[in-house]
Amino acid sequence: MYRLLLVSLTVLFTLIHVACGQLENVIIDRYFIPTHCSREVQIGDYVRYQYNGTFEDGRKFDSSLDKGFPFVGQVGVESKVIPGLDKGVQGMCVNERRKITIPSHLAYGVLGAGSVIPPDATLVFDVLLLDLWNKEDKVQIRTLHKQQNCKRTVMPSDFVRYHYNGSLLVGNLFDSSHLQNSTYDSYVGQGSLLKGMEEGLLGMCVGERRLFIIPPFLAYDDKGYGTKVPPYATLIFDVLLVDVFNVKDDVNVEVQKIPQPCRRRAVGGDFIRYHYNGTFQDGTVFDSSYSRNSTYNTFIGMGYVIAGIDKALQGVCVGEWRRVTVPPHLAYGENGSGELIPRSAVLIFDLHIIDFHNPKDQVEIKVIYKQADCNLTSAANDLIMYRYNCSLLDGTHLYSSDDYPEPPRVTLGQGKLIAGLDEGLQGMCVLERREITVPPHLAHGTNGALGVPSNAVLLFELELLQLQKGVPEGFLFIWLKDSPEPLFPAMDMNQDQEVPLEEFSAFIKLQVAESQGRLHPGIDSDTVLRDMFSKQDRNADGKITEDELNIIVNEEEEGPKHEEL
Repeated sequence: MYRLLLVSLTVLFTLIHVACGQLENVIIDRYFIPTHCSREVQIGDYVRYQYNGTFEDGRKFDSSLDKGFPFVGQVGVESKVIPGLDKGVQGMCVNERRKITIPSHLAYGVLGAGSVIPPDATLVFDVLLLDLWNKEDKVQIRTLHKQQNCKRTVMPSDFVRYHYNGSLLVGNLFDSSHLQNSTYDSYVGQGSLLKGMEEGLLGMCVGERRLFIIPPFLAYDDKGYGTKVPPYATLIFDVLLVDVFNVKDDVNVEVQKIPQPCRRRAVGGDFIRYHYNGTFQDGTVFDSSYSRNSTYNTFIGMGYVIAGIDKALQGVCVGEWRRVTVPPHLAYGENGSGELIPRSAVLIFDLHIIDFHNPKDQVEIKVIYKQADCNLTSAANDLIMYRYNCSLLDGTHLYSSDDYPEPPRVTLGQGKLIAGLDEGLQGMCVLERREITVPPHLAHGTNGALGVPSNAVLLFELELLQLQKGVPEGFLFIWLKDSPEPLFPAMDMNQDQEVPLEEFSAFIKLQVAESQGRLHPGIDSDTVLRDMFSKQDRNADGKITEDELNIIVNEEEEGPKHEEL
Protein backbone atom coordinates (compact mmCIF):
# COMPACT_ATOMS: atom_id res chain seq x y z
CA MET A 1 0.00 0.00 0.00
CA TYR A 2 2.76 2.38 0.82
CA ARG A 3 6.04 2.95 -0.94
CA LEU A 4 9.03 2.82 1.33
CA LEU A 5 11.68 5.48 1.35
CA LEU A 6 15.07 4.49 2.68
CA VAL A 7 16.38 7.19 4.97
CA SER A 8 19.12 7.49 7.48
CA LEU A 9 17.67 9.53 10.24
CA THR A 10 18.33 9.09 13.92
CA VAL A 11 15.97 10.68 16.33
CA LEU A 12 16.61 10.94 19.96
CA PHE A 13 13.37 10.23 21.66
CA THR A 14 13.94 11.51 25.18
CA LEU A 15 11.75 10.23 27.91
CA ILE A 16 12.12 12.17 31.09
CA HIS A 17 11.49 10.11 34.14
CA VAL A 18 12.94 10.63 37.57
CA ALA A 19 14.11 7.36 39.06
CA CYS A 20 17.13 6.98 41.32
CA GLY A 21 18.08 10.49 40.27
CA GLN A 22 18.98 9.47 36.70
CA LEU A 23 17.80 10.78 33.22
CA GLU A 24 16.24 7.94 31.29
CA ASN A 25 15.83 7.73 27.51
CA VAL A 26 14.98 5.51 24.58
CA ILE A 27 16.97 6.04 21.38
CA ILE A 28 15.03 5.63 18.13
CA ASP A 29 16.64 5.30 14.72
CA ARG A 30 13.96 5.60 11.96
CA TYR A 31 15.63 4.14 8.91
CA PHE A 32 12.64 3.15 6.76
CA ILE A 33 9.89 5.75 6.56
CA PRO A 34 6.90 5.48 4.16
CA THR A 35 6.33 8.41 1.87
CA HIS A 36 2.72 8.59 2.99
CA CYS A 37 1.61 8.11 6.57
CA SER A 38 -2.09 8.58 7.21
CA ARG A 39 -1.90 7.44 10.82
CA GLU A 40 0.63 7.05 13.64
CA VAL A 41 0.60 4.68 16.60
CA GLN A 42 -0.99 6.16 19.71
CA ILE A 43 -1.62 4.81 23.19
CA GLY A 44 -4.64 2.51 23.07
CA ASP A 45 -4.01 1.40 19.49
CA TYR A 46 -3.47 -2.20 18.54
CA VAL A 47 -0.35 -3.02 16.57
CA ARG A 48 1.09 -5.94 14.68
CA TYR A 49 4.81 -5.91 13.99
CA GLN A 50 7.83 -8.04 13.27
CA TYR A 51 10.90 -7.63 15.48
CA ASN A 52 14.43 -8.83 16.15
CA GLY A 53 15.77 -8.35 19.68
CA THR A 54 19.56 -8.15 20.23
CA PHE A 55 22.06 -6.99 22.82
CA GLU A 56 24.33 -4.06 22.10
CA ASP A 57 27.02 -6.44 20.85
CA GLY A 58 24.60 -7.84 18.24
CA ARG A 59 23.80 -11.13 19.90
CA LYS A 60 20.16 -12.09 19.24
CA PHE A 61 17.95 -13.10 22.14
CA ASP A 62 14.48 -13.06 20.53
CA SER A 63 12.80 -12.74 17.14
CA SER A 64 9.20 -12.88 15.87
CA LEU A 65 10.58 -14.15 12.57
CA ASP A 66 12.00 -17.18 14.33
CA LYS A 67 8.66 -17.78 15.99
CA GLY A 68 6.85 -17.62 12.65
CA PHE A 69 4.30 -14.99 13.60
CA PRO A 70 4.43 -11.26 14.44
CA PHE A 71 3.69 -9.66 17.75
CA VAL A 72 0.10 -8.43 18.27
CA GLY A 73 -0.86 -6.24 21.21
CA GLN A 74 -2.32 -3.00 22.51
CA VAL A 75 0.01 -0.08 23.08
CA GLY A 76 0.22 1.41 26.58
CA VAL A 77 -2.78 -0.41 28.04
CA GLU A 78 -1.96 -3.49 30.08
CA SER A 79 0.91 -3.95 27.72
CA LYS A 80 2.54 -7.32 27.20
CA VAL A 81 5.91 -5.77 26.35
CA ILE A 82 8.62 -3.92 28.24
CA PRO A 83 7.94 -0.19 28.72
CA GLY A 84 10.74 0.92 26.40
CA LEU A 85 9.39 -1.07 23.46
CA ASP A 86 5.90 0.17 24.16
CA LYS A 87 7.19 3.73 24.11
CA GLY A 88 9.46 3.10 21.13
CA VAL A 89 6.64 2.13 18.74
CA GLN A 90 4.54 5.19 19.50
CA GLY A 91 4.38 7.54 16.53
CA MET A 92 5.24 4.76 14.06
CA CYS A 93 3.59 4.45 10.62
CA VAL A 94 2.71 1.22 8.89
CA ASN A 95 5.70 0.04 6.87
CA GLU A 96 8.03 2.10 9.01
CA ARG A 97 11.12 0.38 10.34
CA ARG A 98 12.84 1.48 13.52
CA LYS A 99 15.87 0.57 15.57
CA ILE A 100 14.88 1.09 19.19
CA THR A 101 17.64 1.12 21.83
CA ILE A 102 16.20 0.61 25.31
CA PRO A 103 18.14 1.16 28.55
CA SER A 104 17.82 -1.56 31.16
CA HIS A 105 15.54 0.39 33.53
CA LEU A 106 12.94 0.53 30.66
CA ALA A 107 13.58 -3.13 29.87
CA TYR A 108 14.19 -5.89 32.45
CA GLY A 109 16.19 -3.76 34.94
CA VAL A 110 18.54 -5.09 37.60
CA LEU A 111 16.82 -8.48 37.65
CA GLY A 112 17.05 -9.37 33.98
CA ALA A 113 14.88 -12.18 32.63
CA GLY A 114 15.94 -15.65 33.61
CA SER A 115 18.87 -16.98 31.71
CA VAL A 116 18.01 -15.03 28.55
CA ILE A 117 18.39 -11.39 29.63
CA PRO A 118 21.17 -10.58 32.10
CA PRO A 119 20.72 -7.83 34.75
CA ASP A 120 21.12 -4.21 33.65
CA ALA A 121 21.11 -5.18 29.95
CA THR A 122 20.52 -2.56 27.26
CA LEU A 123 18.33 -4.05 24.53
CA VAL A 124 18.09 -3.22 20.84
CA PHE A 125 14.95 -3.96 18.82
CA ASP A 126 14.63 -3.83 15.05
CA VAL A 127 10.87 -3.29 14.49
CA LEU A 128 8.80 -3.30 11.24
CA LEU A 129 5.21 -2.14 11.78
CA LEU A 130 2.78 -4.26 9.77
CA ASP A 131 -0.59 -3.13 11.00
CA LEU A 132 -2.36 -0.58 13.14
CA TRP A 133 -5.98 -0.31 14.30
CA ASN A 134 -8.22 0.68 17.15
CA LYS A 135 -11.36 -0.85 18.59
CA GLU A 136 -13.19 2.37 17.75
CA ASP A 137 -12.26 2.15 14.08
CA LYS A 138 -14.94 2.05 11.38
CA VAL A 139 -14.67 0.93 7.80
CA GLN A 140 -12.96 3.73 5.89
CA ILE A 141 -14.54 4.31 2.50
CA ARG A 142 -12.91 6.43 -0.18
CA THR A 143 -14.67 7.01 -3.49
CA LEU A 144 -12.13 6.84 -6.30
CA HIS A 145 -14.60 7.18 -9.18
CA LYS A 146 -18.36 7.56 -9.45
CA GLN A 147 -20.64 7.68 -12.47
CA GLN A 148 -22.47 10.98 -12.92
CA ASN A 149 -25.76 9.28 -13.67
CA CYS A 150 -26.51 6.85 -10.86
CA LYS A 151 -30.07 5.57 -10.91
CA ARG A 152 -29.64 2.84 -8.34
CA THR A 153 -27.37 2.01 -5.41
CA VAL A 154 -26.63 -1.23 -3.59
CA MET A 155 -29.11 -2.08 -0.85
CA PRO A 156 -29.44 -5.02 1.54
CA SER A 157 -30.69 -8.21 -0.18
CA ASP A 158 -29.28 -7.09 -3.55
CA PHE A 159 -27.08 -9.40 -5.58
CA VAL A 160 -23.81 -7.81 -6.68
CA ARG A 161 -20.96 -8.61 -9.03
CA TYR A 162 -17.72 -6.75 -8.49
CA HIS A 163 -14.03 -6.81 -9.24
CA TYR A 164 -11.52 -6.27 -6.46
CA ASN A 165 -7.89 -6.17 -5.46
CA GLY A 166 -7.29 -7.11 -1.84
CA SER A 167 -4.09 -6.12 -0.06
CA LEU A 168 -2.69 -5.78 3.44
CA LEU A 169 -1.73 -2.43 4.95
CA VAL A 170 1.89 -3.01 4.03
CA GLY A 171 0.81 -3.25 0.38
CA ASN A 172 1.08 -7.01 -0.16
CA LEU A 173 -1.60 -8.21 -2.61
CA PHE A 174 -3.32 -11.28 -1.17
CA ASP A 175 -6.12 -11.76 -3.70
CA SER A 176 -7.58 -10.30 -6.89
CA SER A 177 -10.64 -11.08 -9.01
CA HIS A 178 -8.82 -9.56 -11.99
CA LEU A 179 -6.21 -12.31 -11.82
CA GLN A 180 -9.00 -14.88 -11.90
CA ASN A 181 -10.66 -13.03 -14.78
CA SER A 182 -13.99 -13.32 -13.03
CA THR A 183 -16.09 -11.08 -10.83
CA TYR A 184 -16.93 -11.95 -7.24
CA ASP A 185 -20.69 -12.53 -7.03
CA SER A 186 -22.71 -12.51 -3.82
CA TYR A 187 -25.79 -11.32 -2.01
CA VAL A 188 -25.43 -8.33 0.29
CA GLY A 189 -26.75 -8.43 3.83
CA GLN A 190 -27.06 -12.19 4.16
CA GLY A 191 -23.80 -12.90 5.98
CA SER A 192 -21.95 -14.29 3.00
CA LEU A 193 -19.45 -11.40 2.92
CA LEU A 194 -17.09 -9.84 5.42
CA LYS A 195 -18.93 -7.36 7.61
CA GLY A 196 -16.66 -4.58 6.46
CA MET A 197 -17.12 -5.51 2.81
CA GLU A 198 -20.91 -5.44 3.11
CA GLU A 199 -20.71 -2.05 4.79
CA GLY A 200 -18.48 -0.70 2.03
CA LEU A 201 -20.67 -2.00 -0.79
CA LEU A 202 -23.87 -0.38 0.45
CA GLY A 203 -24.75 2.73 -1.53
CA MET A 204 -22.43 1.95 -4.45
CA CYS A 205 -23.45 2.57 -8.06
CA VAL A 206 -22.58 0.37 -11.02
CA GLY A 207 -19.29 1.64 -12.41
CA GLU A 208 -18.31 3.19 -9.08
CA ARG A 209 -14.89 2.44 -7.66
CA ARG A 210 -14.22 2.56 -3.94
CA LEU A 211 -11.36 1.87 -1.58
CA PHE A 212 -12.34 0.09 1.64
CA ILE A 213 -10.00 -0.02 4.66
CA ILE A 214 -11.42 -2.70 6.95
CA PRO A 215 -10.12 -3.20 10.51
CA PRO A 216 -9.42 -6.81 11.55
CA PHE A 217 -12.50 -7.21 13.75
CA LEU A 218 -14.69 -6.44 10.67
CA ALA A 219 -12.59 -8.73 8.50
CA TYR A 220 -11.01 -12.08 9.44
CA ASP A 221 -10.14 -10.98 13.00
CA ASP A 222 -7.87 -13.41 14.88
CA LYS A 223 -8.41 -16.29 12.47
CA GLY A 224 -6.98 -14.81 9.33
CA TYR A 225 -7.62 -16.56 6.04
CA GLY A 226 -5.42 -19.48 5.16
CA THR A 227 -1.90 -18.50 4.25
CA LYS A 228 -3.02 -15.35 2.44
CA VAL A 229 -4.35 -13.21 5.30
CA PRO A 230 -2.63 -13.36 8.70
CA PRO A 231 -4.58 -13.02 11.94
CA TYR A 232 -5.41 -9.48 13.07
CA ALA A 233 -4.88 -8.03 9.61
CA THR A 234 -6.38 -4.77 8.38
CA LEU A 235 -7.51 -5.27 4.81
CA ILE A 236 -7.63 -2.84 1.90
CA PHE A 237 -10.00 -3.57 -0.97
CA ASP A 238 -10.04 -1.68 -4.24
CA VAL A 239 -13.56 -2.47 -5.48
CA LEU A 240 -15.23 -1.80 -8.85
CA LEU A 241 -18.96 -2.54 -8.88
CA VAL A 242 -19.91 -4.25 -12.14
CA ASP A 243 -23.52 -5.26 -11.55
CA VAL A 244 -26.37 -5.02 -9.06
CA PHE A 245 -29.91 -6.37 -9.11
CA ASN A 246 -32.57 -7.76 -6.84
CA VAL A 247 -34.44 -11.02 -7.31
CA LYS A 248 -37.65 -8.96 -7.15
CA ASP A 249 -36.59 -6.82 -10.10
CA ASP A 250 -38.71 -6.80 -13.23
CA VAL A 251 -37.77 -5.70 -16.73
CA ASN A 252 -37.27 -1.95 -16.81
CA VAL A 253 -38.33 -0.27 -20.05
CA GLU A 254 -37.32 3.29 -20.86
CA VAL A 255 -39.02 4.64 -23.99
CA GLN A 256 -36.54 6.99 -25.61
CA LYS A 257 -38.29 7.85 -28.87
CA ILE A 258 -41.69 6.99 -30.25
CA PRO A 259 -42.99 7.94 -33.70
CA GLN A 260 -46.20 9.90 -34.10
CA PRO A 261 -48.62 8.62 -35.00
CA CYS A 262 -48.16 5.03 -33.86
CA ARG A 263 -50.45 3.11 -36.20
CA ARG A 264 -50.28 -0.16 -34.31
CA ARG A 265 -48.55 -1.65 -31.27
CA ALA A 266 -46.98 -5.07 -31.33
CA VAL A 267 -48.74 -7.97 -29.62
CA GLY A 268 -47.97 -11.60 -28.99
CA GLY A 269 -47.83 -13.63 -32.19
CA ASP A 270 -46.41 -10.76 -34.26
CA PHE A 271 -43.19 -11.26 -36.18
CA ILE A 272 -40.77 -8.43 -35.48
CA ARG A 273 -37.49 -7.12 -36.91
CA TYR A 274 -35.31 -4.92 -34.74
CA HIS A 275 -31.77 -3.69 -34.31
CA TYR A 276 -30.09 -3.75 -30.92
CA ASN A 277 -26.95 -2.98 -28.98
CA GLY A 278 -26.44 -5.21 -25.95
CA THR A 279 -24.29 -3.99 -23.06
CA PHE A 280 -23.61 -4.82 -19.46
CA GLN A 281 -24.36 -2.26 -16.76
CA ASP A 282 -20.81 -0.95 -16.87
CA GLY A 283 -21.25 -0.10 -20.56
CA THR A 284 -19.26 -3.00 -22.00
CA VAL A 285 -20.77 -4.10 -25.34
CA PHE A 286 -21.33 -7.85 -25.62
CA ASP A 287 -23.34 -8.01 -28.85
CA SER A 288 -24.82 -5.84 -31.58
CA SER A 289 -27.02 -6.50 -34.60
CA TYR A 290 -25.41 -3.48 -36.28
CA SER A 291 -22.06 -5.26 -36.31
CA ARG A 292 -23.68 -7.99 -38.43
CA ASN A 293 -25.53 -5.45 -40.60
CA SER A 294 -28.69 -7.45 -40.07
CA THR A 295 -31.76 -7.08 -37.92
CA TYR A 296 -32.75 -9.66 -35.34
CA ASN A 297 -35.99 -11.31 -36.48
CA THR A 298 -38.31 -13.27 -34.22
CA PHE A 299 -41.87 -13.90 -33.10
CA ILE A 300 -43.12 -12.08 -29.99
CA GLY A 301 -44.44 -13.97 -26.99
CA MET A 302 -43.48 -17.42 -28.21
CA GLY A 303 -40.32 -17.98 -26.17
CA TYR A 304 -37.82 -17.57 -28.99
CA VAL A 305 -35.88 -14.86 -27.12
CA ILE A 306 -35.00 -14.35 -23.45
CA ALA A 307 -38.05 -13.69 -21.30
CA GLY A 308 -37.13 -10.08 -20.55
CA ILE A 309 -36.88 -9.10 -24.21
CA ASP A 310 -40.03 -11.04 -25.06
CA LYS A 311 -41.82 -8.96 -22.45
CA ALA A 312 -40.22 -5.67 -23.48
CA LEU A 313 -41.24 -6.08 -27.15
CA GLN A 314 -44.90 -6.12 -26.25
CA GLY A 315 -46.57 -2.83 -27.18
CA VAL A 316 -43.75 -1.35 -29.28
CA CYS A 317 -44.40 0.84 -32.33
CA VAL A 318 -42.57 0.73 -35.63
CA GLY A 319 -39.66 3.16 -35.41
CA GLU A 320 -39.64 3.20 -31.60
CA TRP A 321 -36.42 3.31 -29.57
CA ARG A 322 -36.37 1.60 -26.19
CA ARG A 323 -33.73 0.96 -23.55
CA VAL A 324 -34.47 -2.28 -21.73
CA THR A 325 -32.76 -3.41 -18.53
CA VAL A 326 -33.15 -7.15 -18.00
CA PRO A 327 -32.27 -8.77 -14.65
CA PRO A 328 -30.49 -12.15 -14.82
CA HIS A 329 -33.52 -14.23 -13.86
CA LEU A 330 -35.23 -12.90 -17.01
CA ALA A 331 -32.07 -13.22 -19.10
CA TYR A 332 -29.44 -15.98 -18.91
CA GLY A 333 -29.65 -16.58 -15.16
CA GLU A 334 -26.96 -18.05 -12.95
CA ASN A 335 -25.30 -19.94 -15.79
CA GLY A 336 -24.81 -17.09 -18.26
CA SER A 337 -24.26 -17.96 -21.90
CA GLY A 338 -20.91 -19.40 -22.91
CA GLU A 339 -18.07 -16.92 -22.94
CA LEU A 340 -20.34 -14.08 -24.05
CA ILE A 341 -22.60 -13.56 -21.01
CA PRO A 342 -21.22 -14.04 -17.47
CA ARG A 343 -23.35 -15.73 -14.87
CA SER A 344 -25.90 -13.56 -13.07
CA ALA A 345 -25.40 -10.64 -15.47
CA VAL A 346 -27.83 -7.75 -15.84
CA LEU A 347 -28.22 -6.95 -19.54
CA ILE A 348 -29.10 -3.64 -21.16
CA PHE A 349 -30.53 -3.58 -24.68
CA ASP A 350 -30.98 -0.47 -26.80
CA LEU A 351 -33.70 -1.50 -29.25
CA HIS A 352 -34.74 0.13 -32.52
CA ILE A 353 -37.93 -1.38 -33.91
CA ILE A 354 -37.71 -1.64 -37.70
CA ASP A 355 -41.05 -3.30 -38.42
CA PHE A 356 -43.43 -6.01 -37.33
CA HIS A 357 -46.38 -7.82 -38.81
CA ASN A 358 -48.70 -10.71 -38.15
CA PRO A 359 -48.85 -13.73 -40.46
CA LYS A 360 -52.58 -12.98 -40.76
CA ASP A 361 -52.02 -9.38 -41.88
CA GLN A 362 -53.42 -8.27 -45.23
CA VAL A 363 -52.40 -5.36 -47.44
CA GLU A 364 -53.19 -2.10 -45.72
CA ILE A 365 -54.40 0.62 -48.12
CA LYS A 366 -54.51 4.32 -47.35
CA VAL A 367 -55.94 6.61 -50.03
CA ILE A 368 -54.01 9.87 -50.21
CA TYR A 369 -55.86 11.45 -53.17
CA LYS A 370 -58.79 10.42 -55.32
CA GLN A 371 -60.82 12.34 -57.88
CA ALA A 372 -64.48 12.80 -57.06
CA ASP A 373 -65.71 11.76 -60.54
CA CYS A 374 -64.10 8.35 -60.71
CA ASN A 375 -66.11 5.90 -62.82
CA LEU A 376 -63.38 3.57 -64.02
CA THR A 377 -61.12 1.62 -61.68
CA SER A 378 -58.30 -0.83 -62.19
CA ALA A 379 -58.86 -4.56 -61.87
CA ALA A 380 -57.23 -7.86 -62.71
CA ASN A 381 -56.13 -8.16 -66.36
CA ASP A 382 -56.06 -4.38 -66.84
CA LEU A 383 -52.98 -2.78 -68.33
CA ILE A 384 -51.78 0.09 -66.15
CA MET A 385 -48.94 2.56 -65.98
CA TYR A 386 -48.02 3.73 -62.51
CA ARG A 387 -45.42 5.49 -60.38
CA TYR A 388 -44.09 4.07 -57.12
CA ASN A 389 -41.62 4.62 -54.30
CA CYS A 390 -40.80 1.67 -52.08
CA SER A 391 -39.24 1.88 -48.62
CA LEU A 392 -39.01 0.00 -45.36
CA LEU A 393 -41.21 1.12 -42.49
CA ASP A 394 -38.27 2.91 -40.87
CA GLY A 395 -37.98 5.13 -43.96
CA THR A 396 -35.07 3.32 -45.61
CA HIS A 397 -35.44 3.86 -49.38
CA LEU A 398 -35.34 0.68 -51.46
CA TYR A 399 -36.34 1.45 -55.04
CA SER A 400 -38.45 3.81 -57.14
CA SER A 401 -39.97 4.11 -60.61
CA ASP A 402 -38.10 7.42 -60.82
CA ASP A 403 -34.92 5.37 -61.14
CA TYR A 404 -35.97 4.39 -64.69
CA PRO A 405 -36.52 6.38 -67.91
CA GLU A 406 -40.30 5.93 -67.82
CA PRO A 407 -42.88 4.50 -65.42
CA PRO A 408 -43.59 0.78 -65.68
CA ARG A 409 -46.55 -0.79 -67.50
CA VAL A 410 -47.96 -4.02 -66.22
CA THR A 411 -51.02 -6.21 -66.57
CA LEU A 412 -52.63 -6.76 -63.19
CA GLY A 413 -53.54 -10.15 -61.82
CA GLN A 414 -51.12 -12.15 -63.93
CA GLY A 415 -48.30 -12.70 -61.40
CA LYS A 416 -46.04 -9.99 -62.78
CA LEU A 417 -45.86 -8.19 -59.41
CA ILE A 418 -45.51 -9.24 -55.81
CA ALA A 419 -48.94 -10.22 -54.58
CA GLY A 420 -49.40 -7.34 -52.17
CA LEU A 421 -48.48 -4.69 -54.74
CA ASP A 422 -50.79 -6.26 -57.32
CA GLU A 423 -53.62 -6.15 -54.80
CA GLY A 424 -52.83 -2.58 -53.79
CA LEU A 425 -52.96 -1.37 -57.40
CA GLN A 426 -56.45 -2.74 -57.99
CA GLY A 427 -59.52 -0.59 -57.50
CA MET A 428 -57.61 2.61 -58.32
CA CYS A 429 -58.76 5.52 -60.45
CA VAL A 430 -56.43 7.32 -62.84
CA LEU A 431 -54.39 9.95 -60.91
CA GLU A 432 -55.35 8.35 -57.61
CA ARG A 433 -52.52 8.20 -55.04
CA ARG A 434 -52.23 5.55 -52.37
CA GLU A 435 -49.95 4.44 -49.60
CA ILE A 436 -50.00 0.68 -49.12
CA THR A 437 -48.32 -1.45 -46.47
CA VAL A 438 -47.42 -4.95 -47.63
CA PRO A 439 -46.55 -7.69 -45.10
CA PRO A 440 -43.63 -9.99 -46.00
CA HIS A 441 -45.76 -13.00 -46.92
CA LEU A 442 -47.33 -10.84 -49.64
CA ALA A 443 -44.00 -9.29 -50.61
CA HIS A 444 -40.55 -10.93 -50.78
CA GLY A 445 -41.04 -13.30 -47.82
CA THR A 446 -38.33 -14.91 -45.76
CA ASN A 447 -35.75 -14.81 -48.53
CA GLY A 448 -35.99 -11.10 -49.33
CA ALA A 449 -34.73 -9.84 -52.68
CA LEU A 450 -31.88 -7.78 -54.07
CA GLY A 451 -31.62 -4.87 -51.66
CA VAL A 452 -34.66 -6.05 -49.67
CA PRO A 453 -34.05 -7.70 -46.27
CA SER A 454 -35.72 -10.97 -45.39
CA ASN A 455 -39.11 -10.74 -43.69
CA ALA A 456 -39.38 -7.03 -44.52
CA VAL A 457 -42.67 -5.12 -44.42
CA LEU A 458 -42.74 -2.81 -47.46
CA LEU A 459 -44.31 0.62 -47.78
CA PHE A 460 -45.32 1.72 -51.29
CA GLU A 461 -46.35 5.18 -52.42
CA LEU A 462 -48.40 4.68 -55.59
CA GLU A 463 -49.93 6.87 -58.30
CA LEU A 464 -51.96 5.43 -61.18
CA LEU A 465 -51.07 7.27 -64.39
CA GLN A 466 -52.88 5.33 -67.13
CA LEU A 467 -55.48 2.59 -67.27
CA GLN A 468 -56.52 0.33 -70.17
CA LYS A 469 -59.18 -2.15 -69.27
CA GLY A 470 -58.09 -5.68 -70.01
CA VAL A 471 -59.46 -9.06 -70.90
CA PRO A 472 -59.42 -12.24 -68.79
CA GLU A 473 -56.33 -14.35 -68.81
CA GLY A 474 -56.30 -16.59 -71.88
CA PHE A 475 -58.34 -14.15 -73.99
CA LEU A 476 -57.32 -11.65 -76.63
CA PHE A 477 -60.79 -10.19 -77.07
CA ILE A 478 -64.01 -10.06 -75.04
CA TRP A 479 -67.48 -8.79 -75.71
CA LEU A 480 -68.61 -5.95 -73.51
CA LYS A 481 -72.23 -6.41 -74.65
CA ASP A 482 -74.07 -9.35 -76.07
CA SER A 483 -72.46 -10.57 -79.24
CA PRO A 484 -74.49 -10.67 -82.47
CA GLU A 485 -76.70 -13.73 -82.70
CA PRO A 486 -75.88 -15.58 -84.82
CA LEU A 487 -72.27 -14.40 -84.93
CA PHE A 488 -70.98 -15.71 -88.26
CA PRO A 489 -73.47 -13.84 -90.53
CA ALA A 490 -72.59 -10.59 -88.72
CA MET A 491 -68.89 -11.29 -89.22
CA ASP A 492 -69.41 -12.24 -92.89
CA MET A 493 -69.96 -8.64 -93.89
CA ASN A 494 -70.16 -9.33 -97.66
CA GLN A 495 -72.26 -12.47 -97.13
CA ASP A 496 -70.03 -14.75 -99.26
CA GLN A 497 -69.97 -17.49 -96.59
CA GLU A 498 -66.29 -16.97 -95.84
CA VAL A 499 -64.35 -14.44 -93.74
CA PRO A 500 -60.76 -13.63 -94.76
CA LEU A 501 -58.30 -11.83 -92.44
CA GLU A 502 -59.16 -8.37 -93.79
CA GLU A 503 -62.88 -8.85 -93.22
CA PHE A 504 -62.30 -10.42 -89.78
CA SER A 505 -60.05 -7.49 -88.73
CA ALA A 506 -62.51 -4.90 -89.96
CA PHE A 507 -65.35 -6.56 -88.03
CA ILE A 508 -63.44 -6.75 -84.73
CA LYS A 509 -62.17 -3.17 -85.05
CA LEU A 510 -65.74 -2.01 -85.61
CA GLN A 511 -66.85 -3.73 -82.40
CA VAL A 512 -64.05 -2.06 -80.46
CA ALA A 513 -64.84 1.35 -82.00
CA GLU A 514 -68.50 1.00 -81.00
CA SER A 515 -67.55 -0.19 -77.47
CA GLN A 516 -69.13 -3.56 -78.15
CA GLY A 517 -65.90 -5.42 -77.37
CA ARG A 518 -62.33 -5.01 -76.15
CA LEU A 519 -58.97 -6.19 -77.42
CA HIS A 520 -56.15 -7.33 -75.17
CA PRO A 521 -54.29 -4.15 -74.12
CA GLY A 522 -50.56 -3.78 -74.35
CA ILE A 523 -50.17 -5.79 -77.58
CA ASP A 524 -50.22 -4.39 -81.12
CA SER A 525 -53.80 -4.72 -82.37
CA ASP A 526 -52.80 -6.14 -85.79
CA THR A 527 -50.75 -8.80 -84.02
CA VAL A 528 -53.72 -9.64 -81.81
CA LEU A 529 -56.08 -9.84 -84.77
CA ARG A 530 -53.76 -12.10 -86.77
CA ASP A 531 -53.45 -14.39 -83.76
CA MET A 532 -57.21 -14.43 -83.25
CA PHE A 533 -57.78 -15.18 -86.94
CA SER A 534 -55.26 -18.01 -87.06
CA LYS A 535 -56.94 -19.67 -84.07
CA GLN A 536 -60.27 -19.68 -85.95
CA ASP A 537 -58.86 -20.59 -89.37
CA ARG A 538 -58.46 -24.17 -88.33
CA ASN A 539 -57.60 -25.57 -91.75
CA ALA A 540 -55.23 -22.66 -92.44
CA ASP A 541 -56.73 -21.91 -95.82
CA GLY A 542 -56.76 -18.13 -95.23
CA LYS A 543 -60.47 -17.85 -94.47
CA ILE A 544 -62.93 -18.69 -91.70
CA THR A 545 -66.11 -20.60 -92.45
CA GLU A 546 -69.13 -20.99 -90.19
CA ASP A 547 -68.26 -24.54 -89.23
CA GLU A 548 -64.79 -23.41 -88.09
CA LEU A 549 -66.07 -20.70 -85.76
CA ASN A 550 -65.72 -21.65 -82.08
CA ILE A 551 -67.67 -19.90 -79.33
CA ILE A 552 -67.15 -20.50 -75.61
CA VAL A 553 -68.56 -18.94 -72.46
CA ASN A 554 -66.25 -16.81 -70.35
CA GLU A 555 -67.02 -17.74 -66.74
CA GLU A 556 -65.93 -14.34 -65.46
CA GLU A 557 -68.57 -12.35 -67.36
CA GLU A 558 -72.09 -13.09 -68.45
CA GLY A 559 -73.02 -13.92 -72.04
CA PRO A 560 -71.30 -15.88 -74.83
CA LYS A 561 -67.75 -14.79 -75.51
CA HIS A 562 -65.65 -15.46 -78.55
CA GLU A 563 -62.48 -17.37 -77.76
CA GLU A 564 -59.63 -15.87 -79.70
CA LEU A 565 -56.70 -17.96 -78.47
